[in-house]
Amino acid sequence: MIRRLVAEFLGTAWLIATVVGSGIMAQQLSGGNVAVALLANTAATVGALYVLITVFGPISGAHFNPAVSLVMALRRELTPVAALAYGLVQMAGAVAGTWVAHAMFALPILQVSTHLRDGPAQWFSEFVASFGLVVTILGTSRARPEAVPLAVALYIGSAYWFTASTSFANPAAAVGRALTDSFAGIAPSSVGPYILAELAGALVAWQVMRLISGPDRPHG
Repeated sequence: MIRRLVAEFLGTAWLIATVVGSGIMAQQLSGGNVAVALLANTAATVGALYVLITVFGPISGAHFNPAVSLVMALRRELTPVAALAYGLVQMAGAVAGTWVAHAMFALPILQVSTHLRDGPAQWFSEFVASFGLVVTILGTSRARPEAVPLAVALYIGSAYWFTASTSFANPAAAVGRALTDSFAGIAPSSVGPYILAELAGALVAWQVMRLISGPDRPHG
């Protein structure tokens, strides 16, 4: 369990450092062109996700996401205690990853975002983003387990562009990104509705996949 928790902490921290750090770099180099900045942010995130899931998947399952860990607990692939521990280290990793990104760019370590992301469209986007992520994970795991790293990376890359929220799809990411007043930030007041929408999307996706693919098949 210790190895699994360390893997989840490191993987989540690395992922959020990539999201925040590439956002900072993109903002500095794009000359105010938000589309170019988002494209650079997307490319970095897709690459990091593929690598991180490949590296840490055999150790912890490479969730890096409390919503995913919740679904795995409901599928009885994680015990409730393990899922809670995963969620805690994922949250801690997200915060650490944000601070690492700030340190790399010589920015103040402690920040709070002022980037409001509010409204029904944003919340529904997070529901859709999380729904699609969990469907991607469960469907690919059943059909072609070896393709999960690529499938998840490609899905998140596309969801950056087809959702109004740019697809956080991850409660830990929402918490970590509330602590950066940079391109990737989200104001703390916006975090609660995002997390609720993400959890709802993940739970609905779990039920839909049970309906169309048959009962859960717990491992171990």
